[in-house]
Amino acid sequence: MSRVRLGGYYERQMPRQQPAAFGLPGGGGSRQQGGAGAKARLAIAVVIALVAIIGYMSKSSVNPVTGQTQRIAMSFEQEIALGLQAAPEMMRQHGGEARDARAQALVDQVGHRLLQALPDDMPWQFDFHLLADPQVINAFALPGGQVFITDALFSRLETEGQLAGVLGHEIGHVIERHGAQRLAKQNLMQGLVGAVAVGTYDPERGGAQAAVLAQAIGTLVTLKYGRNDELQSDQWGVSLTAKAGYDPRAMIRVMEILREASGGSRQPEFMSSHPDPGNRIDRIEAAIREVFPNGVPEGLEP
Repeated sequence: MSRVRLGGYYERQMPRQQPAAFGLPGGGGSRQQGGAGAKARLAIAVVIALVAIIGYMSKSSVNPVTGQTQRIAMSFEQEIALGLQAAPEMMRQHGGEARDARAQALVDQVGHRLLQALPDDMPWQFDFHLLADPQVINAFALPGGQVFITDALFSRLETEGQLAGVLGHEIGHVIERHGAQRLAKQNLMQGLVGAVAVGTYDPERGGAQAAVLAQAIGTLVTLKYGRNDELQSDQWGVSLTAKAGYDPRAMIRVMEILREASGGSRQPEFMSSHPDPGNRIDRIEAAIREVFPNGVPEGLEP
């Protein structure tokens, strides 16, 4: 028995199969068994897909702030616990919390000013962190209310209103429960990917190729939801900044700052988890017109 090298992998060369008994062509029994195996794999794949879909559809919760029914993978208490558990690692990845006590105090002050526009009985526990990272220009939020902004972004902001816009956007992610929604969708996609891998498994070629293709499809679907989440959070940023007494047009300047920081480079919008800044500016301007149909009043802080 020998080995033949094919495309960088070794495939064992088996002796030619002898004709089967009862006058059947050579390999006839294997083809019958293969057909039965394919049917069994297909049945298993259908069961896996149904379990994933039913599990996703059964996870629903009414958002106490928006009133919307959402597909959610965890309770409010679990969201808070997950955020608290993940926060130390997130801070470690960005150099820990900044040592500038005055800057941190400003982040806290603006963040809590924004929260005044929300109901007092919210189920989340918000906490605001300024991270020491001087290079990564970012802000993000964990499920449950842990909100972060890096010093690289904070130091580029020019006004308190711009900081309010950034923090308001991240508060929006928490209020809309985007993290929990994405976890539920991820669980669904993992189940469907598993179903595709089982249903398309080829004993001669292996199931890796099918699994990779299915995973790529799942990733593209997930990215689409991510873009919608970002735009939805921009709307919250406009609403919260305005209610807190800040000029929401400061968010437009934030988008310009982010674009300037990228050096003018652009990624294809479909493949990005964040929309193109120009597109987001259009959406922010539309949201401002909804809040102030007669124009932004004077006296709001920039």
